[in-house]
Amino acid sequence: MTMATDNSITVKFFARLREELDTSTLTVEAQPGLTAGQLLHSLASKGGNWAQLDGAQPVMIAVNQVMTKPDRALQPGDEVAFFPPVTGG
Repeated sequence: MTMATDNSITVKFFARLREELDTSTLTVEAQPGLTAGQLLHSLASKGGNWAQLDGAQPVMIAVNQVMTKPDRALQPGDEVAFFPPVTGG
């Protein structure tokens, strides 16, 4: 895991994603204009298990613990969480 800096975004994974990616948290550099969807696509492009983030299966997004859409612009210091949709019965 990379150490957080003033220009970083913390990314967290939950449930099935956490298990399949074998990580719960990582830190990425904030880029001007980066959206949550672009971050998701960038992570998917790493290949392997990360490719599941490419949109074939739904992924929910929260920024700073508020549900959001993929077009949400990210800022340094944001916490982005990715997780599968909640299902129940």
